[in-house]
Amino acid sequence: MSATLPDHAALRADDASDRTLLAHVHPPDWPQPTPRDRYHLVVIGAGTGGLVTAAAAAGLGASVALIERDLMGGDCLNVGCVPSKALIRASRAWHEVRSAPSRFGAGDTEGPLPSADDFDAALARLRRLRARIAPVDGAPRFRDLGVDVFLGDARFADPETVEVNGQRLRFRRAVIATGGRAALPPVPGLADVGALTNETVFALRARPARLTVLGGGAIGCELAQAFARLGTAVTLVEGTPRLLPRDDADAAAAVARALARDGVTVLLGATVLRAERTASGARVLHVREAGGAERAIEGDELLVAAGRAPNVEGLGLDAAGVRHGKDGVTVDDRLRTSNPRVYAVGDVCSPLKLTHAADFQARAVVQNALFFGRVRASRMVVPWATYTSPEVAQVGLTADAARAAGTPVDVVTVPFHDVDRAILDDAEDGFVRVVLARGSDRILGVTVVAEHAGELIAEATLAMTNGLGLSAIGRTMHPYPTQAEAFRKAADQWRRGKLTPRVRALFRAWFRLLR
Repeated sequence: MSATLPDHAALRADDASDRTLLAHVHPPDWPQPTPRDRYHLVVIGAGTGGLVTAAAAAGLGASVALIERDLMGGDCLNVGCVPSKALIRASRAWHEVRSAPSRFGAGDTEGPLPSADDFDAALARLRRLRARIAPVDGAPRFRDLGVDVFLGDARFADPETVEVNGQRLRFRRAVIATGGRAALPPVPGLADVGALTNETVFALRARPARLTVLGGGAIGCELAQAFARLGTAVTLVEGTPRLLPRDDADAAAAVARALARDGVTVLLGATVLRAERTASGARVLHVREAGGAERAIEGDELLVAAGRAPNVEGLGLDAAGVRHGKDGVTVDDRLRTSNPRVYAVGDVCSPLKLTHAADFQARAVVQNALFFGRVRASRMVVPWATYTSPEVAQVGLTADAARAAGTPVDVVTVPFHDVDRAILDDAEDGFVRVVLARGSDRILGVTVVAEHAGELIAEATLAMTNGLGLSAIGRTMHPYPTQAEAFRKAADQWRRGKLTPRVRALFRAWFRLLR
């Protein structure tokens, strides 16, 4: 494969920021290294999992080859976390400006929606910031770290050899970190209408007047709200009865309310029948609504955010003796494949399609593959967040998931209308919910719905990772006023629940003795 990627779908060839990005993540004139006799580690894929694996192993003195066929930095830098959060921040700023008069006492009317030029400026900022961050993930940096960076298609030739650009790389250990891609559901006509995915939406050249979003998971909700706040009329279609199906039901309901407030039309429990493109270029989804009525939803663009598929094609996995299937590469709890020389990390093998999960899996693999480590993926405490406004963050089990597993639980909920800082910030539509093992303060899971829930969940994740109970959080002094005080209030609420009638009677007896 050539090191040049003309007309890449994620980038604009005419944009200076994107040319700067490409110069780091897939330099057109990149010199291919001469392979060493044998590498301690060959890493296939330079997304988050591959980059962390390669950098950590090289930093410890291992000889490392890193192979990437597309853009280094993977989804996160190029078409995922980085561009989406840049767009979300811009949309949030516009929303804050528009809603300030009614929210903070300066009047009763909202300001104007962003113009088409404002939308273009938001995308230009996105590209500029992405290019600024790119050097951290780029080929020159990893070469300077001592990693041999190959740009091209990798394929296993046998259980201990990878081929790239006609060269053979022998390895002691290898790591598959090829990630995943947006998947199109099997809807008649969908593949032919020119739908957007996260891989193409950030290269839009103009604000769509109407956008249809297929999928009510994290990506669908985030981008539906962002586009609506930037002036697009958005309809979101989800096949299940609620948004964010793996999150707390009340949290999902809060997001649904927020989307509705921002003008998003949300259709839940809808069945997509077919898709077509009109002569004028509009994309039409034909759906059956939950009540049975059929409806045609017409949009200038259609964004599909309805699942992911692992990148396993063309890797020669059978030649390497690596088992794989529709869910990706099969690994054990130490992230080792059926070939004991080969490991895998990230979206290609994990049900957790999260950048930070891939990061921590990569750190585990370096220990397990090169240093006889015994790190188990199942023991990782993994938080996640959906960056809507309000955000939804989760770590561990929801109450419904715990009960479905037959685990007796106690649940403590602190609504943010009881937290002074949330009242002052006009951010009361949210809560902290702590799921505890019945009769103890052992934390099984925490849900946070708040403007900065992704930041707040770290306190709960720290406690769960280190075996600290809710009472330990209650003993921790929090600054006043902060939204994080909700955790201390949860601990106080749990402690008050320990004051049973018998305990209260004992206390009354004690105080009678002190008269």
